[in-house]
Amino acid sequence: MSDAETSHPFRNVRLGTLEQQVMEQLWEHDELTIRELISGLGDHHAYTTIATVLSNLGRKDLATGRRVGRSVRYRPRHPRSEHAARLMEQALSSSNDRSASILRFVKGMDERETMLLREYLDSRDATGTPDPGPGPA
Repeated sequence: MSDAETSHPFRNVRLGTLEQQVMEQLWEHDELTIRELISGLGDHHAYTTIATVLSNLGRKDLATGRRVGRSVRYRPRHPRSEHAARLMEQALSSSNDRSASILRFVKGMDERETMLLREYLDSRDATGTPDPGPGPA
């Protein structure tokens, strides 16, 4: 792995439209077969198209499959909240002024989100280790 890849571990987390739709289905239902995905997407896609999308999502470390009998059931590798965090990290890593980008993002947060962030930061102990807080959303 090159230095660039190690310093920016979230390079390939952006999704195409169909990839996003497939991930939305997987996050919603946790585990689906290709046929169930096709049905959930409105029966507009070929089996091979969805199989290719799932292969691409596997390469991006976003989905995984497991054989159950004669079919394969696919599930997300990470919760939606982790994917969103990866997207934010990707955006920050491409900024030439990370601090300004973070401050701009925080400035745009609503009051509830600001309170959540404040509570999280207040929960950090003297060593800077965050309180794990609630599980993944």
